[in-house]
Amino acid sequence: MSTRENCDKVLLVQADFDGELDAQQSAALVTHRETCPYCREAWAQLSDTRNALRRGATYHSASDALRRRLDRQLAVAGMVPVVTHPRPSATGTGGLLAWWRSLVGFGLGAAVATVAVLMLIQPVPSGDIADLVMENHIRSLQPGHLVDIASNNQHNVKPWFDGKIDFAPPIKNLADQGFPLEGGRLDYLKNREIAALVYRGGQHLINVLVWPADGASEPPQLLERAGYNIIHWQEKDMTLWAISDLNTAELQNFVALWRTHP
Repeated sequence: MSTRENCDKVLLVQADFDGELDAQQSAALVTHRETCPYCREAWAQLSDTRNALRRGATYHSASDALRRRLDRQLAVAGMVPVVTHPRPSATGTGGLLAWWRSLVGFGLGAAVATVAVLMLIQPVPSGDIADLVMENHIRSLQPGHLVDIASNNQHNVKPWFDGKIDFAPPIKNLADQGFPLEGGRLDYLKNREIAALVYRGGQHLINVLVWPADGASEPPQLLERAGYNIIHWQEKDMTLWAISDLNTAELQNFVALWRTHP
């Protein structure tokens, strides 16, 4: 970037943009950017590039031969896909963006690792949103997929999302009520980036998936999928889905506490 010679922290902006810094480093850099025009410019350039890719990138399906070669290479590297997946549709821009960011930021070696992730986080098919929420929850429980930022402090988690998604997710810590915050991650659902917040209730994990609502507020609705309890509601221009293997009463209590917590 043209600004890197003007601030010794500007090279960290790329790492923060890609979610590579820990919570303390990310929070410190957010504070630094508020007073550093060079780092703000670097962040803006990265955001503009990502937005341009979102608007203009197209998807080209890999041939069966290429996919077989990639599978063999991943197997040799010990990264064997755990599911067989269909080819992404032409609208699967979330996966394409993750692939492109990996190519740009880290080169072909890291891109091969990204292929393994994309085989687990598949482009979302159409269908019942509750089923998609359940699949997202199950994927998150695989090793290394639960959180991108591990922190029990909402003041660390919230700024981590800054610039990574186009909305500010509401983040609350219910540790005093028995549901501590574990962290958050950037995830994908229905071909858009969403915020996933992770809480713990005893030995159980709770995923709260958040993205902007496209309708009016809705009261909580309880659903069940394959042994998981799911509660969906809309408030303050946000759609929220809480899912866990907690029993019904405990998950309802969590949602009630979450909604009334300032």
